[in-house]
Amino acid sequence: MTNQNQEEARVAANAAAASEFYNLHELIRKARANLNQNDWDYIVGGTETETTLRRNRMALDSVAFRPRVLRDVSKVDASVEILGRKLRLPIVLCPVGSLESFHPGGAEPVVKAADEFGVAHMLSSVCDPGLEEVAQAAPNALRMYQLYVRGDADWADAHVERAIKAGYAAFCITVDVAHYSRRERDLAKRHVTAGRRRVQGRAFQAALDWRTVERMKGKYKIPFGIKGIATAEDAKIALDHGVEIIYVSNHGGRQLDHGRGSLDVLPEIVEAVAGRAMVVVDGGFCRGTDIVKALALGANLVGLGRMQCYGLAAAGQAGVVRMLEIMEDEVVRALGLLGVTSFGKLDRSYLHPAAPANEPHVFSAFPLWEHQPYRY
Repeated sequence: MTNQNQEEARVAANAAAASEFYNLHELIRKARANLNQNDWDYIVGGTETETTLRRNRMALDSVAFRPRVLRDVSKVDASVEILGRKLRLPIVLCPVGSLESFHPGGAEPVVKAADEFGVAHMLSSVCDPGLEEVAQAAPNALRMYQLYVRGDADWADAHVERAIKAGYAAFCITVDVAHYSRRERDLAKRHVTAGRRRVQGRAFQAALDWRTVERMKGKYKIPFGIKGIATAEDAKIALDHGVEIIYVSNHGGRQLDHGRGSLDVLPEIVEAVAGRAMVVVDGGFCRGTDIVKALALGANLVGLGRMQCYGLAAAGQAGVVRMLEIMEDEVVRALGLLGVTSFGKLDRSYLHPAAPANEPHVFSAFPLWEHQPYRY
């Protein structure tokens, strides 16, 4: 297919997605229709009782807004600058393993969507195609690379060097997977996921400690992140080691059960960091208002995991782009109705504690999603 034909196909797919999906829950509904039960459970499920998963939403649903009025909000700019790049929204399509379960292209259509729309992308080391192929698919995107450490120091260093050579803007290791969790949806079905099949060399991940961070930071100049920070104490240790990206995450409720919701964790991390590093957060974020709450609490970037999966499963690259378009519309409206024209004018004074209006669960942000059997 020629470049012109590819561009015409992309434009046509985007137009079709725009005409089909007016709300985020419509993307979710289409994704559900396109996926088998195993792949669907991989997206929506968590570990053991799924308490952490629910607390992610409970934390977000327990924050209300304090809007200010009579401000000129005729022009609202939702863009931010991250790692020297201007992004259309403060979003990173965060690392998700085995995206090829939702689309044959795996991470390729996702990174292309990130580039097309103008947000960041972080590639999982357990997702096809490889880091070089993803870089070639979207050479101009703001790309970061996430590694599960499955080998010795030479093995890990080789991945850093490959990422640097391929033009990735940052390198991140995930540290909340020292042990693989009990994902009972899969265990109950006797289903072995692609992710679990790939879990080899787990002893190396379990043996990680701060000496690994010290060694890698001392050897390479690429901005370095740690994904899975959940306490102020660990954030301070990371800063002491020169880490530039503090990534607040509980793995979407898929690792330690009975953890805190990410938005509950965020304030203590922001206070500990005190502007000395970039703060990224994920965990249950799926509406424009969720993005606004995170940035009001001091985050610099918000990771979207499940939402990119829904968009990808619903309509490939065009589905991810459409998800971001709707998210942008929600963000801009929320900022304007709060009385601010940019994220730089937002702070905690715009937030207030409140009781959740809906029972917190993975779909509590989508009360109009009518297919009740698909909820769980």
